[in-house]
Amino acid sequence: MYQYIKGKLTEVKPSGATVETGGIGYLLLVPNPFRLERHINTDVTIFTELIVRDDSHTLYGFTSESEKSMFKSLLKVTGIGPKSALAILAAATPNEIISAIEREDNAFMQKFPGIGKKSASQIILDLKGKLKPDGSAEPAAVPASPKDDVYVEEALMALEVLGYSKRELTRIEKKLVKENIGSVDEAVKLGLKLLLN
Repeated sequence: MYQYIKGKLTEVKPSGATVETGGIGYLLLVPNPFRLERHINTDVTIFTELIVRDDSHTLYGFTSESEKSMFKSLLKVTGIGPKSALAILAAATPNEIISAIEREDNAFMQKFPGIGKKSASQIILDLKGKLKPDGSAEPAAVPASPKDDVYVEEALMALEVLGYSKRELTRIEKKLVKENIGSVDEAVKLGLKLLLN
């Protein structure tokens, strides 16, 4: 129904991002909201997918068409819902996911929250050989600013929204605090790296 939304990015928080257009603020659930943080109060184009359930209408947002396509492909896999698909896309690019699927890298797929051995095998079985190669670029790095533990706190909230447990997050919290982190996006990326290793 909605291909994309163009408007001003007004808010970024662990649960999603808000884009205002035509006097309406659209809350979008995105893989890693803090990737967008540097664009607050600027105009953005977010590719969208509306998912309608009996009890909700939820808009999911993506920074590229390839990311949106991967999300839709993952949803076609038996047992994979929007939350799991978002968690996978928060931690890996479409190219990395395609590469893992084509290599039948079960271990890589099992590193994501909510993806066990059975789900990982199902993703590979359902999608191997069916995904087009993608050449989209990663978002540019956010310039570093002075270290602030608030970044770590917000990153941990974002990771919890993606499905990681309190126990898993407690395990990496001290490691994150010790790092010289300059943004929430950087903290989320480092957190994902620690969780996936």
